[in-house]
Amino acid sequence: MNSKAQLNSIFEAEEIIWNINERLENSSREKNIYSLDAVIFSLKKQLILKGYTNKTITAYVGHVKRFLQYTNKKLENIVGDDVEVYMFMLLNEQQNSHSYANQSLSAIKFFFKYVLKKDYLTYEIHRPKKENKLPEVLNKEEIFAIFSKVSNYKHKAILFLIYSSGLRVGEVVRLKVEDIDVERMMIHIRQGKGRKDRYTILSEVALKALRKYATIEKPRDWLFSGSKEGSFLTERSVQKVFSKACKDAKINKNASVHTLRHSFATHLLEAGTDLRYIQELLGHKSSKITEIYTHVSNKSLSKIQSPLDRLLDEQNNNKVF
Repeated sequence: MNSKAQLNSIFEAEEIIWNINERLENSSREKNIYSLDAVIFSLKKQLILKGYTNKTITAYVGHVKRFLQYTNKKLENIVGDDVEVYMFMLLNEQQNSHSYANQSLSAIKFFFKYVLKKDYLTYEIHRPKKENKLPEVLNKEEIFAIFSKVSNYKHKAILFLIYSSGLRVGEVVRLKVEDIDVERMMIHIRQGKGRKDRYTILSEVALKALRKYATIEKPRDWLFSGSKEGSFLTERSVQKVFSKACKDAKINKNASVHTLRHSFATHLLEAGTDLRYIQELLGHKSSKITEIYTHVSNKSLSKIQSPLDRLLDEQNNNKVF
């Protein structure tokens, strides 16, 4: 037995420091870990105090953690240039969307302002210009094809509700039995996006699907319960159901569950529903957001005759063929 082993045996109840430099490195590492945990805790606390939703809190914490891991600096050494470099990496190297980068910047700015107390460091950092992308919309035949591929009553009821009422996936999974107002044929959305309550319409077809589902699973609290006791179905589960149905229906569009909400608004607009009512049903704060559906609706565009068709009609001449 060597001398180090003998001493360890004799003083087994005591802590022996063989290398003071190693001890200092470990101590410093532990301190940094503790500091990061404390900072994230402080970030969560501030987000809760400001009234942010759990979904936003999770997103902001993730963004800040990724930023801190990328900079790999002590908190006191982080400066505004680090944020700019990180934003450039998100947009140029990783090719993230502008909306993703904007949310990341919002999280970092919040972190600088309320946790580091150095919001002045991010004043000059500009946001990437908002992308003007039109929403993907499914036509009625495509939606019917998707629904026809869903045999599970629970899944069918969920997708029916999303399309027929214009719900977000996070709203449909958080519905409670008491939120379905059969007498008024309305659905009460509690604390939707922006922590707002609203009502939207309840489809007769969706209600029939709900009743069929209810006779089988008999929901008591959450309308669509999850696998764990007392939990609601996860958004990811709904996404998987929809993706499988699209694949089975051979729908090649870049569609997600949220596409059903876009389709709801577009089809209402095409049917002549006033834009103001659609705004209320969707829970949009501004009519400017709802107006985007006028760009994907064929309500007015379908009535416009192409100048080529008009030209040939006027000349009554099809020799070009």
